Amino acid sequence: MLNIALFGPPGAGKGTQSEYLIKKYRLFYISTGDLLRKEIADKTKLGREAQNIIASGGLVSDEIIVQIIEKTITENPDSRGFLFDGFPRTYIQAYILEGLMIKLNTSLDCLISLDVPEEESVSRLLNRGKTSGRSDDNEKVIRNRLKEYNDKTLPVLEFYKDKGIYKEINGAQSIDEVKLEIRTIVKNILSKKLYNIVVFGYPGSGRGSQGIAIAKKFGLEYVATGPMLEEEIENDTETGRRIKDLYDSGQLVPDEIVVQLIEKKLEESKGIRGFIFKGYPRTLVQSYILDGLLKKHGSSISQVIEIEVPTLELIRRLDERSKTDRCMPYDTSTSKIVKRLQEHETKTVTVIEKYNQLHGVVKVDGMGNFDEVHENISAEVEEGMKSMR
Repeated sequence: MLNIALFGPPGAGKGTQSEYLIKKYRLFYISTGDLLRKEIADKTKLGREAQNIIASGGLVSDEIIVQIIEKTITENPDSRGFLFDGFPRTYIQAYILEGLMIKLNTSLDCLISLDVPEEESVSRLLNRGKTSGRSDDNEKVIRNRLKEYNDKTLPVLEFYKDKGIYKEINGAQSIDEVKLEIRTIVKNILSKKLYNIVVFGYPGSGRGSQGIAIAKKFGLEYVATGPMLEEEIENDTETGRRIKDLYDSGQLVPDEIVVQLIEKKLEESKGIRGFIFKGYPRTLVQSYILDGLLKKHGSSISQVIEIEVPTLELIRRLDERSKTDRCMPYDTSTSKIVKRLQEHETKTVTVIEKYNQLHGVVKVDGMGNFDEVHENISAEVEEGMKSMR
C-alpha cells in the first residue's frame, strides 16, 4: 500500500498532480471537503451531524472528520493506497492521522510539499480568476488564504520533517518537471517496499511447486512452514528436538514455534524483493499473526493468490501422489485425503475470505499443465508488481 499526503499553497498545482498520482499509482483520493459533502448529500449519520454543525455556523470537529476518513479507507480495501489532499491541516490532525494509520495497520509513506513563492501563487490564482468566475480569486482573499495556509501548515510540515518523510518540490517548475520529481520520490519509496505474496489452494492444487517456481522467477524468498520444521529436525537444534517430540506424540506444532521460525526467516533474508508464503496462514488466528509479523518488520501483504482446482481432480492428484516418494501422511487413504480437504475448507477458507475483504484475492485456474498455470500466476504477479515501479 502506498499512502501519500500532498501539500501546497493555493495555486501550487495540487489538483493537476493529484490526478497524475491517482491514475499512475491507482490511489484513492481523500479530500476531506469532498468526503464531507458526500456524507451530507447521502444523508448519513455523520453527514447529518456535520450538516447541523455547519447550519449553526460551527466548524466540523476532527472527531467527525476522522470517522469519515476511516470509513472511506475501510470501504475501499482494493485500493493500492490513498492520496490525502488537505489532511492533516493542523498539528493535532497529524497525530490523529498517525493513530488512524496504526489502527488500520498501515502508515503514511511521505508528505510531498509543492513549494511555490507567494507572488507566484498570487499570479497564478489571479490568472485563474479571469476565466474561473470564482469570487474568491481576488488578491485580498488570495493573500488571506495564503497566510492561513502558512500559519496552519508550517507546524504540520515540521511534524513530518521530524519523522523523516517530508519531501519538498519546487512547485514553480513546469507541470512535467514537477511530475518527474514526484515520480522519482515515489519510485524510491516503492523500491524499498517488499512484495509479499500469500498463495492459497487446497492440497493437491500445486501451490507448493508453483510457489517455489514463482519465488525463483521474481526473486522472492519462499516460506513454507513444513520444510522449515523439517530443517530444524535435521539440524538437531533445540527447537528441532521439541518439534520431533511433538510429532512423535501426534501433537500439532504450536504457533509459538512456527512464528519464531518465520521471524527468523524474515530477519535473515537479505537482498530479496519479498516473500511468498505457502501453508501459512492456515487459520484466522495465524492470519493475524502474519499481519503482525510483517508490520513489525515494516512490511505487509501485497498480493493474495488462490489456485482453484475442482475437488474430484484434487482427490485424483493426491491419490496419484500417494504412489510416489512425494507422498504426504494424509495421502495414504481416501478417507485421510477427504479429511484433509475438509480441514482446509473449515479453517482456511475463512482466512481467504478475510483477505478477499482486505486485499482482494486473485483466483487462478489450476487445471492446466504446470507451465500453463505458472504462466497465468506469473502474469498476475507481474501485474501486481507494476505498482512498485
